[in-house]
Parts: sequence; structure tokens; C-alpha cells
Amino acid sequence: MSATPARRAARSAARPAPALFAACAVAAAGLAITGGGVFAALNATASNATAQNATSGTLSLTMANNGTGFGQSVSNLAPGDTVIRYVNLTQGNTMDAKALTLAVADATSSKLTTDATKGLHVTVTQCSGTWTTTGAGTCTGTGATTTVLATSVPLSSLVAAPSTLIAGSVTAGSTVNLQLSLTLPDQNETTTNGNLPASPIQGLSSALTWTFGETQRTSTTTGS
Repeated sequence: MSATPARRAARSAARPAPALFAACAVAAAGLAITGGGVFAALNATASNATAQNATSGTLSLTMANNGTGFGQSVSNLAPGDTVIRYVNLTQGNTMDAKALTLAVADATSSKLTTDATKGLHVTVTQCSGTWTTTGAGTCTGTGATTTVLATSVPLSSLVAAPSTLIAGSVTAGSTVNLQLSLTLPDQNETTTNGNLPASPIQGLSSALTWTFGETQRTSTTTGS
């Protein structure tokens, strides 16, 4: 028996239209292509076959007595006396430095290092050659010259803050040969019946530590 018109209409409504099948197939294919694109990629790298060495420099400063240096005491000073000491500063051989300074510390804080007028003063002189440390000292060597780096500086100011001796460069591997002349300035005091005046410059003692400092050379940008 053939289906009634009503049944044929119901079956037709239940079946998806051919156009709908085609649209779904295209959409599925598009999702498959897109999904594959997310995970697929081309990559490339390049690296040096031989490792590149990179090193950092070392900033180093050492001090040594030159004959009569800081290892020898300065004793029994009278006003107007000058005592000379010699030290050599050696710069490490890897990095240039700059701004060489001098500071002093006094463990006792006596008037010798607290009074800018009556206390100790120091003059620092550099020799481009070598100091002969006898007598007043002589700068020797072919073409050797002297340069005064500090003139009669009160030790009180060096206790307060470092003083710059060489503002410019100190070359790696070089030696700075220094003469330090320590002077007690001329001044008058009267001792009466064996009694010292108030706040005397006499009979004092200081424990001095001399410290030389520096900073690294100016940083650079190079292509070599």
C-alpha cells in the first residue's frame, strides 16, 4: 500500500536537506585544516661553533715600604721638624684605575691629627723614576721628574675625608713611587716650672693608619 500524502510529507520533513549536509562537511574540513595549522611550524637556529671567552678584570692596589716607610715610627718631633717616609704603590696588571686618594685614621685622635693649624701636616711627592731614600731623598733615573701631589695638607683633613692625589688614570701594572714628608708646624709653647700649658702639642701620641684608595677606570663600549 502506498504511503499517504501525509506520511510522505512527514518523512520529508525528518530528513536533513542535502544543502545542510554539504555545509556541515565544509565546516568540518575547515576545522581540520585550522587545527593542523596551530601545531605545525618551521624553526631554525644558528650558533657559534667555537665558544666565545668572556672575562672580567681585577682592580688591585698594593703598598710596600720603600726603605724607610710606614713601618718605622715617627718620634720625638719638635715644632719645625720634618720626617720623610717612602712607599711604593703597585697597580694590579689587569685593569686601569683612576682617582688615587689618601686618607688617614688615628686610633687615639690626639691634637696631632685633630688640630688643622698646630697638628701634623704632610706633603706627598711622586717620582717618575726611583727614590733614593737617604737624607732628603733624590728622584733618580733617566729623565726622572718629581710631581707634588699634595702640599702641606693637615692630617686633620685627611682624617675627615680622603684627598685626591692623582685625579686621572693609574695604568695597570704601573708603580707609583711616593715620598711623604711629615711636618710639625712651627709654634710656641711655654712650660712653666715643669708644667705643660693647657692643651699642649707636646707629649702627644697618635697611631696612624695611611690608606690609599682608587676607583676603576671609566667604563667603555668597544667593538673589539
